[in-house]
Amino acid sequence: MMRIRHFLAGLTAILVAACSGDEPVFVPVMAEDLARTIAQGELVGFETETGAAAWMAVPYAAPPEGELRWRAPRPPLAFAARYEALAAGPACPQVTNTLSAGDEYDTGILIGAEDCLTLDIYAPRNAAPGDDLPVMMWIHGGANTWGSSSAYDGSNLANERGVIIVSVQYRLGPLGFLAHPALRAEAGIADDAAANFALLDLVAALQWISGNIDAFGGDAGRVTVFGESAGAYNIAGLMAMPQARGLFHGAIMQSGGTASVPLDVAENGGGLDAVAGLAAGEVIAGPDATGTAMRAASLAEVYAPYRDEDGELTSMPRMIEDGVTLREGGILAAAEDPDGFAPVPLISGTNRDEMKLYTVFDPRLTRRLGPLIWLRDRDTYEAAVEYPSRIWRYNAVDGLLDRLAAHGRDDLWSYRFDWDEGGSVLITDTGELLGAAHAMEIPFVFNHFELFGSFDRVLFTDGNADGRAAIADAMGAYWSAFAETGQPGDGAGVGPGWPRWNDAGAALRFDSPDDGGTAVFDRLESPELIAEALASDPRIDDTLRCGIAGGITRRQPVLDPAFDSALDC
Repeated sequence: MMRIRHFLAGLTAILVAACSGDEPVFVPVMAEDLARTIAQGELVGFETETGAAAWMAVPYAAPPEGELRWRAPRPPLAFAARYEALAAGPACPQVTNTLSAGDEYDTGILIGAEDCLTLDIYAPRNAAPGDDLPVMMWIHGGANTWGSSSAYDGSNLANERGVIIVSVQYRLGPLGFLAHPALRAEAGIADDAAANFALLDLVAALQWISGNIDAFGGDAGRVTVFGESAGAYNIAGLMAMPQARGLFHGAIMQSGGTASVPLDVAENGGGLDAVAGLAAGEVIAGPDATGTAMRAASLAEVYAPYRDEDGELTSMPRMIEDGVTLREGGILAAAEDPDGFAPVPLISGTNRDEMKLYTVFDPRLTRRLGPLIWLRDRDTYEAAVEYPSRIWRYNAVDGLLDRLAAHGRDDLWSYRFDWDEGGSVLITDTGELLGAAHAMEIPFVFNHFELFGSFDRVLFTDGNADGRAAIADAMGAYWSAFAETGQPGDGAGVGPGWPRWNDAGAALRFDSPDDGGTAVFDRLESPELIAEALASDPRIDDTLRCGIAGGITRRQPVLDPAFDSALDC
């Protein structure tokens, strides 16, 4: 993942000679008819380039800095004057990587500001207070270590589907997830003793929506949370935490997860990849670190335990079973409890080729010449991607939905995103290399094909425009129908009825019309089925077969028995 941006930039450079002229820069202009009064005071928005209404960087909590660092969010401050919500706010503190760096920053640069708990609102241009439109709160991905709300433009989804889109920022990395006894010792309120401060941020955003969204035409009684990757993972956390109950009424998890770390491991070590909280505190504020000293440390000192000699992030805290936001056993334990998981309708799905984003540079599978890259052998490449992608689906979909269904829940749906028609440059075929990779569905959901920077010109072409439009129409229709009614149905007539989750693994597949379009299919996943399929796959030899199995079980040792019984490695 850390090298993918170099690849994308190299491919895009090939196109420079064929592309001329700079696109005009859109400058937001305050629109007086988009003035709104909320609890904090008056704010005013603007009309977006695509004709929606928008209000950017609206604070939903007090700045979590100084004495409020590593505490539960506090209520937002009143506006000192009319708030002009015209521009994106600063991202939460993060270290740039090869996906997030750009012309302005190199990789390994600490950017952002702690005063970052803001949200962006998009509405149909004519939406007015009291319209009671469905609300969809987007939670961005980025491994819970990077990203920002402004990277996602909700204009088209809001305008075309008659919904209010709220894109929210939350604390990232060690500011969002950290367990240390000194922080608990100085708790001012009960939630200050948590370790998952990012989850509490998202609760605060939902509380803000509950109290203020009517001013923008939204219905606080119909709030759907949706998000991708870490955003979907955080939705699973919201579903499992008591503080979020009653604040949202539906959830859509796109390529999420369910893992969590016991509190003792988070503090003392023993996990696979995270710096222990106690060790981090010692680096931040010395061997006898107090909460006061840790809160007084600079951002550079806060991030120091997690950076290598090149300044790149090495390992970061993960979602923690802190006993305040998440119970012992975490998300899955909550899902196994009839009263432990939010009783709201849930859609969970994945992309067919999730792992292609992480496999494209494996020298055993691809060849590379400068910015160009191509497959050594298609069958081998597809096999190497298929099994960890299926495990991802088991974790995010089958394993979770089966637990919920076991308690009689029938308000569950699943999907798979299969689009693999990305464009080509010379011998580099992004349809083969990336296919339906991780994050590829996001532009389709938003019907806004500007997400990957200049690489969008390579991936999204005139040749695949019609197929993309058909998928975007379908996904937008099903997502908004779910937000409006609590069930996706047939997407208000755009496609087949979406079957509820059952013991056959019923799901909806999203693809272009040339590849079968939107269609119902059944596909169950389990570690045993995946291991058995890997063991008998004729496309690969035993060396690669065992390498794939080892990669899976290193990340999830709990799967060892299933793969050990199926393979002789």
